[in-house]
Amino acid sequence: MNLLAVRGLGKSFGGVKAVDGIDFDLKAGELLALIGPNGAGKSTTFNMVNGQLCADRGSILLEGRELVGLQPRAIWRLGVGRTFQIAETFSSLTVVENVQMALISNARRVFSFFRPAASLERARAMDLLDAVGMSAQADRACSALAYSDIKRVELAIALANTPRLLLMDEPTAGMAPKERNDLMALTRKLVVERHIAVLFTEHSMDVVFAHADRMIVLARGRLIAQGRPADIRRNPQVQQVYFGTGSTFALDAAAPAAGITT
Repeated sequence: MNLLAVRGLGKSFGGVKAVDGIDFDLKAGELLALIGPNGAGKSTTFNMVNGQLCADRGSILLEGRELVGLQPRAIWRLGVGRTFQIAETFSSLTVVENVQMALISNARRVFSFFRPAASLERARAMDLLDAVGMSAQADRACSALAYSDIKRVELAIALANTPRLLLMDEPTAGMAPKERNDLMALTRKLVVERHIAVLFTEHSMDVVFAHADRMIVLARGRLIAQGRPADIRRNPQVQQVYFGTGSTFALDAAAPAAGITT
């Protein structure tokens, strides 16, 4: 059974159809990459699933529950986590405090002078930090971390509401090649262990082809291809969009050299 089912999804801005009637599914335990050239509609699609934009038409079902029309907070509480292209953490707080704040919010707990926040959810926060390899740095300020470690903390924060679906917006942006692959390998491990689904956008084609189970490709708001990486690599229409040719030259090999982004 599909965890996420998107049908006829559309969004217009004035006379421009940013997303034009797209369909796709996502199963638990699967990493699905959403790619396309600039202006393809990736961010608009992503933000509609997250509730930051409301779809003009179509349906987004999470295990049969309609998400269209819900606010991001409500969607988060239904089990949809998210990471951002630019990592969002409280730099003045420690690593563990950042995760604690997410857990406290998820549990709708409050604190007072008699029950300070520092004592709440610390054990669970440490478990999440251990899952992302950051428990040894739990008491460091986030402002002192390397960027790749901040991305791991953000991942721990995203796991605080025990998501069934995790949305990752350009998860490896600004990272070195080894760091990119380490983060996505960690994500794969968490997907398997926790049986969650991941929908991610990514500009690095080497990351996409190495780690995605399936890919969906947008161009000018329309879905032009979907399938496993090997199928997408050989798809003439995808080649046309990226290179202006029907050549079947390997997309994942050419992308880094060509400077292609999505």
